[in-house]
Amino acid sequence: MIKTFAIKNSALLAATAVLALTAFVAAPASAAELKSIGVTVGSLGNPFFVQVVKGAEARAKEIGGAGVTVTAVSADYDLNKQSTQIDNFIASGVDMVLVNAADPVAIEPAMVRLKAAGIVAVAVDVAAKGAAATVTTNNIEAGEKACGYIVEKLGGKGEVAIMNGPPVSAVIDRVNGCKQVLAKSPNIKIVSDNQNGKGSREGGLEVMIGLLTANDDIDAVFTINDPQAIGADLAAKQLNFTDLIITSVDGAPDIEGALKQQGSLIQASSAQDPYAMAQKAVDVGYEILQGKQPAQATTLIPAELITRDNVAQYKGWTSPK
Repeated sequence: MIKTFAIKNSALLAATAVLALTAFVAAPASAAELKSIGVTVGSLGNPFFVQVVKGAEARAKEIGGAGVTVTAVSADYDLNKQSTQIDNFIASGVDMVLVNAADPVAIEPAMVRLKAAGIVAVAVDVAAKGAAATVTTNNIEAGEKACGYIVEKLGGKGEVAIMNGPPVSAVIDRVNGCKQVLAKSPNIKIVSDNQNGKGSREGGLEVMIGLLTANDDIDAVFTINDPQAIGADLAAKQLNFTDLIITSVDGAPDIEGALKQQGSLIQASSAQDPYAMAQKAVDVGYEILQGKQPAQATTLIPAELITRDNVAQYKGWTSPK
């Protein structure tokens, strides 16, 4: 009887152990929580980046609940300032950082520090060497569409100025896309492509005054974003230019108004969606936080050309519900 009991008891213990092991193997790994996000962007004075922050915050709270903390800072296109901001995010122990890099290559050491700290870094709008992933508009396409509009309106002939901006990947891609389209029309002459409008209305105004003062035969201007376009339009009006085409990239609310306004020289903008872009970036970052690598390192979002002819149908940037 004692022997029989011992055998049965051993069998029971073995079966219990097997069941416990099976339960352990079958149990899913607990999901990493999302408690805090840091966001560093070029300039919070730009409505585009304000929407980036709002989009990131909305998605973060959908994933992690109302208690998720989102801290947004403006790097003002200053690499050293942005590097310090990232170190502050590391010190505060955030789970994820969305980075709109001031310099897509020189930012790499900061990305390395984030990775070493176990923090997921996702580049937004522009590339950041060393980031785990990138989410951005197809900026080459955006430049192609905005400058393709210029070629069409000029009939493939005229003088065009490209108003450049901060030397980040998004701007470089837009300018390259523009140049690729203009190069297909031998009778289009690029009279300037190296003036930096600094991504701002004030910068656009200043550069445009210089461009039109030096060359009053300019037929069209491509600006790398909407704030520069608005500044360029103001400058042209101050100098009494009335027959000039201005195109840009962003599709911001201000441009919607300009396209509908009689007398505005702004005729088209390749629209982005900063709110949706930031939401996608948080989604990608959260997947990485769960140990799932994205199918592709860079997610490209198509650009939509908005013109005076179709602006009435334009739904605008995604915004909070």
